[in-house]
Amino acid sequence: MKTHTIDYFLGSKRFVGFVAQPKKIRANTPVVMIAHMWSGRVEFVDEKAMDMARKGYIGFAIDVYGEGHIGQSINENTQLMQKFVEDRALLQAHMQAAFEAIKSIENADLNKVVAMGYCFGGLCVQDLARVNTQVKGIISIHGLMLAADNIDRGHFKAKVLLLNGADDPMVSEGHWQKLRQELDYAQCDWQKHDFGGVMHAFTNPFANDKMMGTVYNKNADKRSAKLIDDFIVECFND
Repeated sequence: MKTHTIDYFLGSKRFVGFVAQPKKIRANTPVVMIAHMWSGRVEFVDEKAMDMARKGYIGFAIDVYGEGHIGQSINENTQLMQKFVEDRALLQAHMQAAFEAIKSIENADLNKVVAMGYCFGGLCVQDLARVNTQVKGIISIHGLMLAADNIDRGHFKAKVLLLNGADDPMVSEGHWQKLRQELDYAQCDWQKHDFGGVMHAFTNPFANDKMMGTVYNKNADKRSAKLIDDFIVECFND
């Protein structure tokens, strides 16, 4: 496996992504983008990119915030994320810039891209599908589900996989129903899996804050991993 960081830009704004390529790379290799949690592009998402490289894809852990900024506290993480929750056009522009950056990755196939994201990153990939008609599929993993106030109805040409903890305090039934209406209106191929008794951040082994509602769940993590792998294969085989 080969790994390296990559700088990409939106105007004068610099972003620092992480690329993991398979050991036996070939031309037109499918790409899996990974959008990070509220903390920024931390080791967790870089490791997910490397996992994708082991499976034969190019893993691309993107930098949503820019300049490789990583929050150092709950308050800072909240401030970093909130800027994009409140300005969805900005979030969408940053996601499009990351998608366009794939053109600069050697042997990457821009026509075969799946985007997956964790927590805040789940919202990020939903917004990518709202404005981008090229991405093959998106995977929101314990992702926020917030309607985009700048778009009545998104494109959602991509296949959609939503992996959700049934007891996630950050996803209300109202949020989900609005997203479902948007997906149904787009007539997209979507699926949602709820894991019973499971809270937010269930794939993060370090999540253990019941008061905050972020708790790792080994079974949900294992089951979601299989669903993710199968979904990616399906998207790239269409």
